Amino acid sequence: MKPADLPLINTVSAPSLHPGGGRAVVAVTRPDLDADSYVGQLWVVPLSDDAAAFRLTRGFRDTAPRFSPDGGLIAFLRATPSGPAQLYVVAADGGEPVQVTDRKLGVGAFAWSPDGAHLAFSSREPEAGRYGTVEGVGPDAERARRFDGYHRTSNGLGYYLDRPNLLFVAPTPDVRAEPLVQPVGSDAGPAEPRPLVAEPLRISRHEVDHGDFAFSPDGRILAAVAAVHATRDEDLRSSVVLLPIEGDAEAVDATITYGDLSVDSVEYGPDGRLFFVASEVGAQGVDFVGRNSSLYVISAPGARPQRLTDPAQHDLGANRVIVPLADGSVLTDEGSRGTHQLVRVGTEGSVTALTSGDVEVSGADAAGGTIVVGCSHPGSYGDVAVVEDGRLRTLTDFSAALRARGIVTPVELTVPGNDGYPVHGWIAVPEGDGPHPVLLMIHGGPFAEYGVHLFDETQVLAAAGYAVVYCNPRGSRTYGESHGRSIRQAMGTVDLDDVLAFLDGAVAADARLDGSRTGILGGSYGGYLTAWAIAHEHRFAGAVVERGYLDPEYFVGTSDIGWFFSGQYVGDDPERIAAQSPQAVVDRVTTPTLVLHSEQDLRCPLGQAERYYHSLKRNGVETELVVFPGENHELSRGGRPRHRVQRFEIILDWWQRHLPV
Repeated sequence: MKPADLPLINTVSAPSLHPGGGRAVVAVTRPDLDADSYVGQLWVVPLSDDAAAFRLTRGFRDTAPRFSPDGGLIAFLRATPSGPAQLYVVAADGGEPVQVTDRKLGVGAFAWSPDGAHLAFSSREPEAGRYGTVEGVGPDAERARRFDGYHRTSNGLGYYLDRPNLLFVAPTPDVRAEPLVQPVGSDAGPAEPRPLVAEPLRISRHEVDHGDFAFSPDGRILAAVAAVHATRDEDLRSSVVLLPIEGDAEAVDATITYGDLSVDSVEYGPDGRLFFVASEVGAQGVDFVGRNSSLYVISAPGARPQRLTDPAQHDLGANRVIVPLADGSVLTDEGSRGTHQLVRVGTEGSVTALTSGDVEVSGADAAGGTIVVGCSHPGSYGDVAVVEDGRLRTLTDFSAALRARGIVTPVELTVPGNDGYPVHGWIAVPEGDGPHPVLLMIHGGPFAEYGVHLFDETQVLAAAGYAVVYCNPRGSRTYGESHGRSIRQAMGTVDLDDVLAFLDGAVAADARLDGSRTGILGGSYGGYLTAWAIAHEHRFAGAVVERGYLDPEYFVGTSDIGWFFSGQYVGDDPERIAAQSPQAVVDRVTTPTLVLHSEQDLRCPLGQAERYYHSLKRNGVETELVVFPGENHELSRGGRPRHRVQRFEIILDWWQRHLPV
């Protein structure tokens, strides 16, 4: 895979299964270099092997499709090149989509009411005078913002307290009705324009961000994830909040009195039981490091939530899969050793795997005994499959064109660390006998993981002639809570030992790898550990430090998560912080280092890179700073397609100069 092959990456949304079975619908999205944006449409996927998937819509970017409860309609989000996503519905057998919303800042998510007569949706509500609500008043002319709490910004969004994500309900339009025609003026005067869409009803009672949401089976309640408690500015707790659809009754916080939980997703079962995925955050409400998520259930209104699964044994719902079944069980996803399997959780908490092997399940739906999933694997960025008898029957092949360009299948490897701890990862080796120069690649997080899906980072580097070695050291996800929490206030200790041990083990395991010619690279936490490694190890010919967490002391107060992240990961004691800070030991670095960052990164602000780069330069280290305009922390995954290609080209140029093939 070459950088220019980026447009061949097709990803799929969570599938929606027709209530009668027989077909599913997904959104297929890809980067487009001509548009310098992401484009995509809805595809219908027949479940039989003798019928091919086909494109249903032809919008610029159509995403997140869901069948209506009776299967007659499909609701989805449609964005234009110049406008945010709005909610639309289309007849399930095709036709012209009908617009449901016309929100200034667009729509984020939606849900069908049980009778299909209404759609709930989330949308940011801008404060008057901001975000283009007053013609002629641009961002630089808005009045000053005033803060008295910790929360201010969010990476990829910016300021958000003055545009909270609220919930609304709108009627479902009649897709068979006469289309709207605007009147024209006459000699009596101009005509009053007719509204394009119906005015939605606001459901949210609080001016705070609302996350995932779901209708109760009777359609009278909307359960939503939100933080409405008094100390929400000082902790990471969030709740399941019950919002009445009709009337002016107050919202009910169904979980805050029952534990210190951060709720992620929510869904009602057909029998009225309310399921949600949450993780514990401790008595102070900020102990988030390495916490696995569990499935909970509220059996009746007002009942105490019951935890169905043990976070020490299972890490569930990371991909927000919650599909309640008619028999009372629930489908969800479980992270395990870099994979995400579909599992069934029984009424008493038993966990049964429905898939296995090298697969990452990202979405699921079920109807009439049929289960469909969106998934990826070493040969695919995303496809649709049916779960049958413990195996996947794949229905699509959206990565065929990319495989035809040439890909490498990584080899799984486990090596003992310095203390005997098993370190699990993969090696992607280019074609040929070698010896190939080796790149040690480190993921972000830290509580994240490298997986088994087809991955552009490894493919581009391998195609350029580099053997790529990558693993999930202690601190990563999908290996249990103790694995994830082992670097809490001990960053740069066993995690550094693990990645270096894996590099040595990989070189020893494969004679095609040239252990005398190595480089190191990583982003975010991976940027941290790269910068930390080159201050302590001088074996590398070069390094790439990308969007790094490089200066914990100055992270506090500048990052969108700085008010809690550093305190939990490196502590609050100045000496302890310095003992884990790449900036504190930058004077030890001699390795040529490329520093990559994004101008609008609010997670690891640009100052982290600028100060680190300046220190390298002052100390005489060969270095270069690259700053991408208009991009945020997600550049490598969701940045402008042209910037993503340029990023790859810059990285390859750096390696060709310092670790030539």
